[in-house]
Amino acid sequence: MAKERKYTVTLTNEERKLCQKAAKQTTSTVVRSRYLILIAADSNHAKKSLTYEDIANKTGTTVPTVINTLKRFCTGGILEATVTKRNPKSDSARLKVDGELEARIVAKACTKPPDGYSRWTLDMLEEAICIILQENPSFNVDSVDRSTIGRALKRNDLRPHVTDYWCIPPEEDAEFVANMEDILDIYQTPFDPKRPLWCMDEKPYQLLDEVRQPLPMRPGDPTKVDSEYVRDGTCSVFCFIQPHHGTIHAEVEETRTAVDWANKIKYLVDTIEPDAEKIVLVMDNLNVHSISSLYKAFPPEEARRIAKKLEVHYTPKHGSWLDIAEIAINIITRECLNRRIPGIEKLREEVTAWLTKYNQNPTPINWQFTTEKARIKLKRLYPNIDKAYEARDKRAMEKYKKVEKTEATDEEKQE
Repeated sequence: MAKERKYTVTLTNEERKLCQKAAKQTTSTVVRSRYLILIAADSNHAKKSLTYEDIANKTGTTVPTVINTLKRFCTGGILEATVTKRNPKSDSARLKVDGELEARIVAKACTKPPDGYSRWTLDMLEEAICIILQENPSFNVDSVDRSTIGRALKRNDLRPHVTDYWCIPPEEDAEFVANMEDILDIYQTPFDPKRPLWCMDEKPYQLLDEVRQPLPMRPGDPTKVDSEYVRDGTCSVFCFIQPHHGTIHAEVEETRTAVDWANKIKYLVDTIEPDAEKIVLVMDNLNVHSISSLYKAFPPEEARRIAKKLEVHYTPKHGSWLDIAEIAINIITRECLNRRIPGIEKLREEVTAWLTKYNQNPTPINWQFTTEKARIKLKRLYPNIDKAYEARDKRAMEKYKKVEKTEATDEEKQE
């Protein structure tokens, strides 16, 4: 025999409409089912009184859920019945890690790992947190397992096993800021065919040959490449990009000397941009990236002729990310070079084929980082002007006191 209903629900027209509307709008299946339970149990609009089991079957829930929802409605109303609450006796409600302890876990994970280790592991963090709990009995927790620590790290988007390599510039560095703003202003200049902008950089590349031919990809299996390979030497890929058009030029050389760089610059001046009055060239501070390299490769007259067509701008130290040529190198690496290529001649063939295809429809570089954004996001790199003036005044005062002391000593000697 079905269990007789103990809790009766009586909804007004407004309350019923509210429940119907809320049941459609909510994204929580738990909350939706509770609204449906109230609607099904409403005695004002039901043709017959439904049992707990009937309501559960109609709403797709269980009898205990129906009883609990109707009980909470009778004691507190619609809001009390539909708001999701954890059972205070459940494991989820009795979480070991509160806000303060989670902050301790996060702080520990952000510190330097113990000597001999490259990073924190969950097991190491578990031991470290146990020590913290023993030193702080106020937490009322004996231990925290590694899964709990893992969830705490995940909630705070911490991944100790991941390292992101980045050029870190020094703080309050006037030289870095000056070069950075110079480069950023150049990138904001509209394209001028008489003064085209070009960026250049190089990429070292290791030539590798296969010992065994890779197995091709097939449904269910990726391409399989043998872990053994044959070293075939190294070379350098010189890369130039015109940011406004997106055109890329690249050449492969066995070495990366001053002569190699000078010949690539001559190619840029005489072959790529023969009609330009001045070529604006952006590159990093590599030792061979110098006008002096032209004099190592050509007679003085020729070197001077090439140099007079260049307007060179260097990216700051630890600021190679400001060179748009790195974007071009990343594109070439991702689409062409990210594999084993045997021999320099084969590499030249592959790079030439890729350039021919890419330059048929190049993509202009949409550089978004401006000087205005740099002054906000990289404010810590800008020198403190007030601090500089204070240092100057302090130095002047010390010099003045030193002079006064010297004069006083001279007067004493005269007396």
